[in-house]
Amino acid sequence: MAFGRSSRSRRPVEPVTLKILVAGGFGVGKTTLVGAVSEIRPLRTEERLSEAGRPVDDLGGVEGKSTTTVAMDFGRITLREDLVLYLFGTPGQDRFWFLWDELAQGALGAVVLADTRRLEDSFAAVDYFERRGIAFTVAVNLFEGAQRFPAETVRAALDLDPGVPVLLCDARERSSVRDVLVAVVEHAMARAGKPREPEPART
Repeated sequence: MAFGRSSRSRRPVEPVTLKILVAGGFGVGKTTLVGAVSEIRPLRTEERLSEAGRPVDDLGGVEGKSTTTVAMDFGRITLREDLVLYLFGTPGQDRFWFLWDELAQGALGAVVLADTRRLEDSFAAVDYFERRGIAFTVAVNLFEGAQRFPAETVRAALDLDPGVPVLLCDARERSSVRDVLVAVVEHAMARAGKPREPEPART
């Protein structure tokens, strides 16, 4: 007996879409990270650095940088047939931080991209997500020539909670960035599934 294919067509899967922020200091590689992993042509809002901006943009450690993000980067990656991430890269300079609150609305989690040459530039992003209760993962971008430290050393330097994942990555490599994004989603989902701590009784 010959078996033919079923005439019933498989129903398309409606994917779950999640919003992930990519944050960090000026020149840390946020635009590169989004571009490396996006399956669509990434939206970029880069402008050339001007002489007027030099007094306020600290180029220490990134002297070769000639452009900067002035609004956001945007990309998309399908992790599974039923899971799509929308990536929003935030601007790094202090003068564009008024955009962060808009970008953070509805975000499941965030990547704080760090550079060990300018690790102090990560404090503001870490503080931002901690204060707003947004789950985040720290990804140390392994720049060529930068000194490399174990993940636990970076954790101690940034005074992170024990549960915050810290990964080493290459923001230029798709597979490396994908691993970071998977870690962010898993961490955010795990946090969302935990019962909230009871609030202290008011006196």
